Amino acid sequence: MIKDRFRGFLPVVVDIETGGVNAATDAILQIAATLVHMEADGTLYRGETHTHHVQPFEGANLDPKSLEFNGIDPDHPLRMAIPEDEALRQIFAPIREQIRATGCNRAVLVGHNAWFDLGFLNAAVNRCAIKRNPFHPFSCFDTATLSGLAFGQTVLARGIAAAGIEWDAREAHSAIYDAEKTAELFCNIVNRWDAANGFPEYAGR
Repeated sequence: MIKDRFRGFLPVVVDIETGGVNAATDAILQIAATLVHMEADGTLYRGETHTHHVQPFEGANLDPKSLEFNGIDPDHPLRMAIPEDEALRQIFAPIREQIRATGCNRAVLVGHNAWFDLGFLNAAVNRCAIKRNPFHPFSCFDTATLSGLAFGQTVLARGIAAAGIEWDAREAHSAIYDAEKTAELFCNIVNRWDAANGFPEYAGR
């Protein structure tokens, strides 16, 4: 069971597209969370993705360089963006359901350079005064580190290629695409490890 593989934690891949690099001052513009599931034989696989475009919070900074990088126009009428607190609550709901369904204690964020996404997530949770954050506040799994260990590659696209996973550079820097590809990379690395070393006897302790 997945709760035994990760000591009661449920891995959830998160990718956040932002209006800058400062979690305290810069806007969240899009967030995607991809669940990770486990087959009966212990194999991990990518699950469903929950996502929202997000309205910048009042007074949020928007760096033109960041907008150029991720290609997001915050004022585009077809973004269908919703307020930050609403976006978080809607994304947290299925994560909490999955935590209960798997018998896990809470979620742990998986991300590529996970400190970045976790920092923005924590800042948004504090701004929105959300008391029941399903994610651990500081623990995370970083696929940049894991990919560096497994493949000698720390760039997401290169780690994906080394793992033999399909990658379309034209889709990159969309929160949905990056979250789903990061989930595939995470599952690939964990599955390779378990296939080579066996399921750890100490899991679940």
